[in-house]
Amino acid sequence: MPARLSELSDEYNVTQDTFSSLLLDPEIPCPKGLVSPSGKADAKRFSVYRNNVVVGLTGALADIFPAIQRLLGEEAFMSLARLFVADNPPTSPLMFKYGAGFAEFLEAFEPLANYPYLGDVARIERLWLDCFHEADAPPLALDALAAFPPENLGDIVFEKHPAVRLFSSQFAAVSIFSANRQSAAMDGIDPAAGEDCLISRPDAQVDVRQIPQAATLFFQTLFDGHTLGEAANAASNLDAEFDISMAISTMLEAGIFSSCKINNEDLGETGQ
Repeated sequence: MPARLSELSDEYNVTQDTFSSLLLDPEIPCPKGLVSPSGKADAKRFSVYRNNVVVGLTGALADIFPAIQRLLGEEAFMSLARLFVADNPPTSPLMFKYGAGFAEFLEAFEPLANYPYLGDVARIERLWLDCFHEADAPPLALDALAAFPPENLGDIVFEKHPAVRLFSSQFAAVSIFSANRQSAAMDGIDPAAGEDCLISRPDAQVDVRQIPQAATLFFQTLFDGHTLGEAANAASNLDAEFDISMAISTMLEAGIFSSCKINNEDLGETGQ
């Protein structure tokens, strides 16, 4: 914001944009031109309405980022959420889209500098929600690859399911996310140990599973439209001990593809 609205003159006409901005700044009094049905200024009613808006937005952040709330504690989280809300009005009427910049906000908030993993934990929570709201599509059947001759398996390409995301962190964000989503202890977690994860929605439930770095490269290569053979080679070059069988099993169990084919000919079946 170039300047806080409270520093500006209150001699303005109340437009829709102005009104929405005023709702996020508690320092601004009831603006002139905003009156009750009786024609009188109604600061109390405006204050109640503004409070309801802020409570609604902070509540939305708490619903979207429950792991962050558990890590910080409810009181500290709500105080932080109010600071975020003040400078980040919603850009969509869909509340599940709110808080897109919350991870960056956490990373830039100096009092949290000793907890650099919080931003990536928040990003995983955001990706979890994105997968939850993504479009439906039947996942690739577990026996889909059986439709291909063994000598052609390396030439298969896959169509990515809409509800799948990959994420890599230089911190143990996946373990920290999982522990705090399940209200579990974080004993034994080294926050500085980097982790990768695969986020998908098999059986209508969002699943976050930690995967090796080579598996991340394997799946991303497939997402980019390369063949199974090319993806396997890329992952094996990164990690000589890469387990291709385990990776294929994981991708089918996680439902991260909706179809597969060779030379534009669909041979893989979808469905369960």
